[in-house]
Amino acid sequence: MKRLPTLRVFLALTILIAPIHFVDTARADNPPRKILTGWLPYYSMSTYLPAVLSNADLIGEIMPFWYTLRYDGRTKRPVVVDLYKTGNPSIPIETPLAALRNAGMKLIPTITDGTEKLMLANLISKPVTRKQVVDAIVATVNSQNYDGIDLDFEGFAFIDPPSTWKATAPNWVIFVKELSAALRAQNKLLSMTTPYLFNPAEKQKGYFVYAWADIAPYIDRLRIMTYDYSSSRPGPIGPLAWTEKTVKYAVSIMPASKVFLGLPGYGKDWVTKVEGVCPANLAKVITPSAKPGTFLMRNAATIAATYGAVPIYNEKFGEVTFSYKRDYTGQTSGGLSTTCTASRTAWHQNAQSFSERAKLVAKYRLGGAAQWVIGQEEPLAMVAIREVAKQIAPSPLESTMTLSSNKISYGNPVTVSGVITLKDKSPVALLPFKVEGKYADGTTRTLTTGTTGVDGKYSIPMLIGRSVSIQVVTEATWEREASATTPVSVSVSRNIIVNPPTSVRSGAPFTISGTVLPRAVGVTLSLVASNGKVIGQTTTDAQGAFTFTVAAQSRSISAFQILVAADSTWPALASGAFSIIIR
Repeated sequence: MKRLPTLRVFLALTILIAPIHFVDTARADNPPRKILTGWLPYYSMSTYLPAVLSNADLIGEIMPFWYTLRYDGRTKRPVVVDLYKTGNPSIPIETPLAALRNAGMKLIPTITDGTEKLMLANLISKPVTRKQVVDAIVATVNSQNYDGIDLDFEGFAFIDPPSTWKATAPNWVIFVKELSAALRAQNKLLSMTTPYLFNPAEKQKGYFVYAWADIAPYIDRLRIMTYDYSSSRPGPIGPLAWTEKTVKYAVSIMPASKVFLGLPGYGKDWVTKVEGVCPANLAKVITPSAKPGTFLMRNAATIAATYGAVPIYNEKFGEVTFSYKRDYTGQTSGGLSTTCTASRTAWHQNAQSFSERAKLVAKYRLGGAAQWVIGQEEPLAMVAIREVAKQIAPSPLESTMTLSSNKISYGNPVTVSGVITLKDKSPVALLPFKVEGKYADGTTRTLTTGTTGVDGKYSIPMLIGRSVSIQVVTEATWEREASATTPVSVSVSRNIIVNPPTSVRSGAPFTISGTVLPRAVGVTLSLVASNGKVIGQTTTDAQGAFTFTVAAQSRSISAFQILVAADSTWPALASGAFSIIIR
């Protein structure tokens, strides 16, 4: 469970002013799949930002943990508060954003629930205030042109009473649906971070207030907090079987590529027994009834070595544990010297733990893993993830394409539409593609390029100069296989634009002009009367323009048609019939 820090530990970001040098951690001939995502907190940026950037070969998207939702009692409206600005007043937000974008990462910042008990549940229960929350979130996305937003609204689970969940859940679904519509209208992604949930048919349901099955159609990412399993008693942070169980439920109700399992970069340390009298300032902390302490994974080996503990890897849970004793010396409340000895037990994950969980990503072909926090891990943990990521085969794609018409006249557009998905039918968002054309002479060229929307769909109007066979293709990457739609032929005919007069005087000659497209010199045309008689012939000039001069006619309403002769490139073409009043 992620909590905002209560101490003012904001560090200066002077390191960000200097150029960032990326570490080439992957062999160029076999780069890893970008299966890692994670959070970048607004505090300790001088530590965590370089850690993210140095692992850019593994990270395709990052969640800046920079915002929280609060209720402004003065304006009576929900507002999104920028924590980055408060925590880093001397470093503009554009500095880390530029570094992350230059590293090729999508930016999907996280908004936490910073409201009071039941406040958010009440806000999303009413249409007016629910829209206010949606509008505040969308405005945050637009403020820095983010690629989407990640909601980490843990208050439902850990602050609001479970007795309220049944009432909150349907309002939550409506809220997610409305927020999704607002974001997708702007081609933005919606990510959701929640505690675990199991199949509702089972005895242990988990945090069912988040209604995964109901929100599945409206979200693009589900990041499961598969950590904090043990709280009151010593135990694993996120046991392997428990993690896999909630992942299996998630992929049963939504495309696996939407699902990300959680990785804890921290460990926990419980007091199991106390001998002696502890100092007064520690009496409430150094007791078996107190909450466990936390430590960073990268510090675990040092802690164990300091107290002579022997870490043991638990195969069943896929985590490391060790026990030790620590003395605490100080004064009693009466001012007397005192010492107590606490027996402590710690649990944390390590490189092998991360490797086993990365293998779950491969086994279920998940979207990836989400780490709280990138930079807290021991160095070998990233090596372990990278080795697994190198072995994951590229994802095959399925793509479809349709044309608005298979027959068009020159100068008129044809719209190419379709959708690109993974095998599990989840859309591939923001994927570059190109439309290729193959001509009768065997030549192939790129007609246009585009990018899919967040729903994996695309629709592009195109002008095509001659008959061609069209297909949409995507290039192969380590992430995805190349793809190509079934070719579809479109026939392009010449186009003729006729500018006849609506009426002319009898007894005087008149002209009929127009243009043949594509523009070419020397195209032969015939002016034909309604009885089939050829009245005249002419050819086009260099601009494709033509003019017929018609001899004087008696009073009548005369109908005409223009025929364009075939040549080696184009078939014959006839204009529509048109009438002229001869008065």
